[in-house]
Amino acid sequence: MAMAEGERTECAEPARDEPPADGALKRAEELKTQANDYFKAKDYENAIKFYSQAIELNPSNAIYYGNRSLAYLRTECYGYALGDATRAIEIDKKYIKGYYRRAASNMALGKFRAALRDYETVVKVKPHDKDAKMKYQECNKIVKQKAFERAIAGDEHKRSVVDSLDIESMTIEDEYSGPKLEDGKVTITFMKELMQWYKDQKKLHRKCAYQILVQVKEVLSKLSTLVETTLKEVRVDPGVVAHAIILAMWEAGGWQVRGQPGQLMKTLSQ
Repeated sequence: MAMAEGERTECAEPARDEPPADGALKRAEELKTQANDYFKAKDYENAIKFYSQAIELNPSNAIYYGNRSLAYLRTECYGYALGDATRAIEIDKKYIKGYYRRAASNMALGKFRAALRDYETVVKVKPHDKDAKMKYQECNKIVKQKAFERAIAGDEHKRSVVDSLDIESMTIEDEYSGPKLEDGKVTITFMKELMQWYKDQKKLHRKCAYQILVQVKEVLSKLSTLVETTLKEVRVDPGVVAHAIILAMWEAGGWQVRGQPGQLMKTLSQ
């Protein structure tokens, strides 16, 4: 049965910068042929042995490393397979099967992103290679799945500060005479009282400030991150809720605003 493109051992000899003597080259090819025969017979140990002997005679042949890498893959020696595939690419960057073997090695080692990069290289050069395309899609699916799992795991560990607040246990002291939320909700009446309260340079109770922030969080969490809209020229109501929210955030954060709230309310009322 024919092997897939990425699994076929090579028989051709690539160009070399400094080729060994002719006798060594010939003997290396003979050893490689023997190794190929052992590989076809699924005797991977002997295949590795003879590929190694061929490499000793001609260490600048990328194909020898590529073939031995595949034999290492068959024996599940993925680290050695990765090393040979990488060496093959270093010798000849155009040796596509080197990328294929390195991708397979990284896949076996669980390094899916690294594998995906090499599969992408193979698919770009050989877009009609069905096996390469299938392996690329498989690896890409795993990478996306892993990313999704990490995102889910991250969300499980994330908890909003608002969610950690125990507002119900907070009490409003009897001496506090300022505006209060009705059933924990912001109303028009509350906003008007709040504006006057800030004009008088007084502080909103911390519980009310937190209640406002909880409502803000509920509203904003339902909105899209980015929304495009067309604005018309309008007159802004001095009681706009946004300013009250900012002030509530000041109060909740315990910041010393002193005269700023009242000054802001006076400005809005002008």
